[in-house]
Amino acid sequence: MRIRILAAVVVAMTAFAVGSAIADDDKSDSPWTMSAELGFVVTGGNTDTTSLNGKFNVTYEEVWWRHSGQLEVLSTSTDNVTSSEHYQAQAKSDYKLNEYDYVFGLVNLDKDRFSGFEYQHTVSGGYGRRVMDTDDMQLDLEIGAGVRFTEPEGGELGEEGLIRLAGKYAWEITDYSNFTQDLTVDIGEVLTVTKSVSSVRADINSTLAMKFSVTLKNNSEVPVGSKKTDTETTLNLVYTFQ
Repeated sequence: MRIRILAAVVVAMTAFAVGSAIADDDKSDSPWTMSAELGFVVTGGNTDTTSLNGKFNVTYEEVWWRHSGQLEVLSTSTDNVTSSEHYQAQAKSDYKLNEYDYVFGLVNLDKDRFSGFEYQHTVSGGYGRRVMDTDDMQLDLEIGAGVRFTEPEGGELGEEGLIRLAGKYAWEITDYSNFTQDLTVDIGEVLTVTKSVSSVRADINSTLAMKFSVTLKNNSEVPVGSKKTDTETTLNLVYTFQ
């Protein structure tokens, strides 16, 4: 377990180094935006606890296209016994039809050992529109369709079509702080998955920030012995480079 955590930290540090090199090459005109988040806690004494959560986000945007990707890991162990372990990778491409409308394609890979599912993977596509765009607020809404591949623990692989509804809200509270709310609902014939991510970010300087996030994920149906709703609360240091 600790080896995997160390490996994740090394990957995060490598991402920082690579990103810094790219950022230094051309900060003003680069279409790339990247950020790395890391929260790492180790406690000792009567109980040895190790907790790691990290994210790496990258966006490439030009006139007509916007590509984005995200890697996320969350892992906690107490006295060398793993109590939570979650991995997620996501890739999304948007083609802009005009200033407000776009079509998208999305691949999301999600593995959570303690959710009652071996994995939940989705592939979807659809239409999005920016319905609010002011100096300090933006709101994007999306609707689409796709397919979900799910394998419950001890069960068989399941495949079902789904309808995807999503919203992304961003509010620039001040010049140095912002709030974001992401909400997705994947509605299938058997299983509906709802995920909410609420985040508040405060800048320390032009590249460093602190970010507090609360993630809620609800599965309408789960294997026996599993809870329908999972909650993740994180406080991370964020490094942004462009």
